[in-house]
Amino acid sequence: MTDLPPPVIPDSGPRRRLPSGTLSGIVGLLAATALLWVLEGVDYVLPGDMDSLGIVPRDVDGLPGIALAPFLHAGFDHLAANTVPLLVLGFLAALRGPGRFVLATVIIVLVSGIGVWLTSPPLTVTVGASGVVFGYFGYVLGRGLFDRRLLDIAVAAVVLFVYGSIVWGVLPGQAGISWQAHLFGLVGGVLAAWVLRGPRKAPVNMS
Repeated sequence: MTDLPPPVIPDSGPRRRLPSGTLSGIVGLLAATALLWVLEGVDYVLPGDMDSLGIVPRDVDGLPGIALAPFLHAGFDHLAANTVPLLVLGFLAALRGPGRFVLATVIIVLVSGIGVWLTSPPLTVTVGASGVVFGYFGYVLGRGLFDRRLLDIAVAAVVLFVYGSIVWGVLPGQAGISWQAHLFGLVGGVLAAWVLRGPRKAPVNMS
Protein backbone atom coordinates (compact mmCIF):
# COMPACT_ATOMS: atom_id res chain seq x y z
CA MET A 1 0.00 0.00 0.00
CA THR A 2 1.47 3.34 -1.01
CA ASP A 3 0.80 6.75 0.44
CA LEU A 4 -1.02 9.05 -1.93
CA PRO A 5 0.13 12.66 -2.18
CA PRO A 6 -2.19 15.25 -0.66
CA PRO A 7 -4.75 16.67 -3.09
CA VAL A 8 -3.76 19.85 -4.88
CA ILE A 9 -6.23 22.69 -4.44
CA PRO A 10 -6.13 25.08 -7.40
CA ASP A 11 -5.24 28.63 -6.56
CA SER A 12 -7.98 31.00 -7.64
CA GLY A 13 -5.58 33.94 -7.58
CA PRO A 14 -5.30 36.82 -5.14
CA ARG A 15 -8.48 37.60 -3.26
CA ARG A 16 -9.82 41.11 -3.40
CA ARG A 17 -10.35 42.53 0.04
CA LEU A 18 -11.79 45.77 1.26
CA PRO A 19 -9.21 48.25 2.53
CA SER A 20 -8.28 47.79 6.17
CA GLY A 21 -10.69 49.62 8.44
CA THR A 22 -13.48 49.92 5.88
CA LEU A 23 -15.84 47.98 8.14
CA SER A 24 -15.25 50.43 10.97
CA GLY A 25 -16.05 53.31 8.63
CA ILE A 26 -19.34 51.66 7.65
CA VAL A 27 -20.19 50.96 11.29
CA GLY A 28 -19.49 54.62 12.06
CA LEU A 29 -21.84 55.66 9.25
CA LEU A 30 -24.60 53.44 10.64
CA ALA A 31 -24.05 54.82 14.14
CA ALA A 32 -24.16 58.41 12.88
CA THR A 33 -27.38 57.72 10.97
CA ALA A 34 -28.94 56.14 14.05
CA LEU A 35 -27.93 59.26 16.00
CA LEU A 36 -29.87 61.41 13.51
CA TRP A 37 -33.04 59.48 14.32
CA VAL A 38 -32.41 59.67 18.06
CA LEU A 39 -31.90 63.42 17.88
CA GLU A 40 -35.05 63.89 15.81
CA GLY A 41 -36.96 61.85 18.39
CA VAL A 42 -35.57 64.01 21.19
CA ASP A 43 -36.49 67.16 19.25
CA TYR A 44 -40.02 65.81 18.80
CA VAL A 45 -40.46 65.04 22.50
CA LEU A 46 -38.81 68.09 24.06
CA PRO A 47 -40.69 71.38 24.21
CA GLY A 48 -37.72 73.28 22.78
CA ASP A 49 -36.84 73.65 19.10
CA MET A 50 -33.47 72.10 18.28
CA ASP A 51 -33.81 73.19 14.65
CA SER A 52 -33.03 76.74 15.76
CA LEU A 53 -29.43 75.53 16.19
CA GLY A 54 -29.04 75.23 12.41
CA ILE A 55 -27.15 77.59 10.10
CA VAL A 56 -28.22 81.23 10.41
CA PRO A 57 -26.75 83.15 7.44
CA ARG A 58 -24.13 85.82 8.10
CA ASP A 59 -24.72 85.70 11.84
CA VAL A 60 -21.69 84.95 13.98
CA ASP A 61 -23.94 83.20 16.49
CA GLY A 62 -25.07 80.93 13.65
CA LEU A 63 -21.57 79.65 12.86
CA PRO A 64 -21.86 76.59 15.19
CA GLY A 65 -24.81 75.56 13.01
CA ILE A 66 -22.32 74.62 10.28
CA ALA A 67 -21.35 71.58 12.35
CA LEU A 68 -24.78 70.99 13.89
CA ALA A 69 -27.07 71.38 10.87
CA PRO A 70 -26.39 67.92 9.31
CA PHE A 71 -27.63 66.31 12.54
CA LEU A 72 -30.92 68.24 12.62
CA HIS A 73 -34.01 67.80 10.45
CA ALA A 74 -37.36 69.51 10.01
CA GLY A 75 -39.41 66.46 10.94
CA PHE A 76 -39.28 62.72 10.35
CA ASP A 77 -40.34 63.03 6.70
CA HIS A 78 -37.32 65.23 6.02
CA LEU A 79 -35.02 62.78 7.82
CA ALA A 80 -36.50 59.75 6.06
CA ALA A 81 -35.94 61.37 2.66
CA ASN A 82 -32.24 61.82 3.48
CA THR A 83 -31.59 58.50 5.20
CA VAL A 84 -31.49 56.07 2.26
CA PRO A 85 -29.23 58.14 -0.05
CA LEU A 86 -27.06 59.01 2.96
CA LEU A 87 -26.53 55.32 3.72
CA VAL A 88 -26.02 54.24 0.10
CA LEU A 89 -23.68 57.04 -0.94
CA GLY A 90 -21.98 57.07 2.45
CA PHE A 91 -21.29 53.34 2.15
CA LEU A 92 -19.68 53.87 -1.27
CA ALA A 93 -17.69 56.83 0.04
CA ALA A 94 -16.41 54.70 2.94
CA LEU A 95 -15.00 51.94 0.72
CA ARG A 96 -11.51 53.47 0.82
CA GLY A 97 -11.27 53.20 4.59
CA PRO A 98 -12.31 55.31 7.60
CA GLY A 99 -9.46 57.83 7.43
CA ARG A 100 -10.35 59.21 4.01
CA PHE A 101 -14.05 58.87 4.76
CA VAL A 102 -13.86 61.00 7.90
CA LEU A 103 -11.67 63.63 6.22
CA ALA A 104 -13.99 63.74 3.20
CA THR A 105 -16.99 64.18 5.49
CA VAL A 106 -15.32 67.04 7.37
CA ILE A 107 -14.46 68.83 4.12
CA ILE A 108 -18.00 68.36 2.81
CA VAL A 109 -19.64 69.63 6.00
CA LEU A 110 -17.38 72.70 6.14
CA VAL A 111 -17.71 73.65 2.47
CA SER A 112 -21.46 73.07 2.40
CA GLY A 113 -22.05 74.84 5.70
CA ILE A 114 -19.87 77.86 4.94
CA GLY A 115 -21.50 78.18 1.52
CA VAL A 116 -24.94 78.18 3.13
CA TRP A 117 -23.82 80.68 5.78
CA LEU A 118 -22.52 83.06 3.12
CA THR A 119 -25.25 82.81 0.48
CA SER A 120 -28.59 81.80 2.01
CA PRO A 121 -31.34 84.41 2.38
CA PRO A 122 -31.38 86.38 5.65
CA LEU A 123 -33.68 85.42 8.50
CA THR A 124 -33.61 81.72 7.57
CA VAL A 125 -32.34 78.63 9.36
CA THR A 126 -30.95 75.69 7.36
CA VAL A 127 -30.93 72.15 8.75
CA GLY A 128 -30.54 68.68 7.25
CA ALA A 129 -28.00 66.19 5.93
CA SER A 130 -28.78 66.74 2.25
CA GLY A 131 -25.59 68.79 1.86
CA VAL A 132 -23.65 65.74 3.03
CA VAL A 133 -25.64 63.52 0.65
CA PHE A 134 -24.72 65.73 -2.30
CA GLY A 135 -21.17 65.82 -0.98
CA TYR A 136 -20.84 62.03 -0.97
CA PHE A 137 -22.30 62.01 -4.48
CA GLY A 138 -19.65 64.47 -5.66
CA TYR A 139 -16.92 62.65 -3.74
CA VAL A 140 -17.66 59.28 -5.35
CA LEU A 141 -17.81 60.84 -8.82
CA GLY A 142 -14.65 62.86 -8.21
CA ARG A 143 -12.80 59.82 -6.91
CA GLY A 144 -13.45 58.03 -10.18
CA LEU A 145 -12.32 61.11 -12.11
CA PHE A 146 -9.13 61.89 -10.17
CA ASP A 147 -7.91 58.45 -9.06
CA ARG A 148 -8.95 56.65 -12.24
CA ARG A 149 -8.93 53.22 -10.68
CA LEU A 150 -11.16 50.70 -12.39
CA LEU A 151 -13.30 50.07 -9.31
CA ASP A 152 -13.72 53.79 -8.59
CA ILE A 153 -14.69 54.48 -12.19
CA ALA A 154 -17.22 51.64 -12.14
CA VAL A 155 -18.73 52.83 -8.85
CA ALA A 156 -18.90 56.41 -10.15
CA ALA A 157 -20.67 55.26 -13.31
CA VAL A 158 -23.29 53.33 -11.32
CA VAL A 159 -23.85 56.25 -8.94
CA LEU A 160 -24.22 58.67 -11.83
CA PHE A 161 -26.79 56.36 -13.46
CA VAL A 162 -28.81 55.81 -10.28
CA TYR A 163 -28.54 59.21 -8.58
CA GLY A 164 -27.60 61.51 -11.45
CA SER A 165 -30.98 63.23 -11.41
CA ILE A 166 -30.27 64.79 -8.00
CA VAL A 167 -27.92 67.20 -9.75
CA TRP A 168 -30.98 69.32 -10.54
CA GLY A 169 -31.22 69.96 -6.81
CA VAL A 170 -28.32 72.42 -7.03
CA LEU A 171 -30.56 74.87 -8.92
CA PRO A 172 -32.95 77.30 -7.23
CA GLY A 173 -36.37 75.73 -7.19
CA GLN A 174 -38.82 74.67 -4.52
CA ALA A 175 -39.36 77.09 -1.66
CA GLY A 176 -38.05 75.86 1.65
CA ILE A 177 -35.37 73.65 0.05
CA SER A 178 -31.78 74.83 0.44
CA TRP A 179 -30.27 74.53 -3.03
CA GLN A 180 -27.25 76.30 -1.54
CA ALA A 181 -26.57 73.31 0.74
CA HIS A 182 -26.88 70.98 -2.25
CA LEU A 183 -24.62 73.05 -4.49
CA PHE A 184 -21.85 73.63 -1.96
CA GLY A 185 -22.13 70.06 -0.70
CA LEU A 186 -21.48 68.85 -4.25
CA VAL A 187 -18.55 71.26 -4.56
CA GLY A 188 -17.20 70.06 -1.21
CA GLY A 189 -17.41 66.43 -2.32
CA VAL A 190 -15.48 67.05 -5.53
CA LEU A 191 -12.93 69.11 -3.60
CA ALA A 192 -12.53 66.30 -1.06
CA ALA A 193 -11.94 63.79 -3.86
CA TRP A 194 -9.22 66.04 -5.29
CA VAL A 195 -7.55 66.71 -1.93
CA LEU A 196 -7.61 63.02 -0.93
CA ARG A 197 -6.71 61.60 -4.32
CA GLY A 198 -4.18 58.77 -4.36
CA PRO A 199 -0.63 59.15 -5.69
CA ARG A 200 -0.26 58.79 -9.42
CA LYS A 201 2.22 56.30 -10.81
CA ALA A 202 5.04 57.83 -12.79
CA PRO A 203 4.74 57.14 -16.53
CA VAL A 204 7.06 54.46 -17.89
CA ASN A 205 9.04 55.43 -21.00
CA MET A 206 10.46 52.78 -23.32
CA SER A 207 13.79 53.31 -25.02
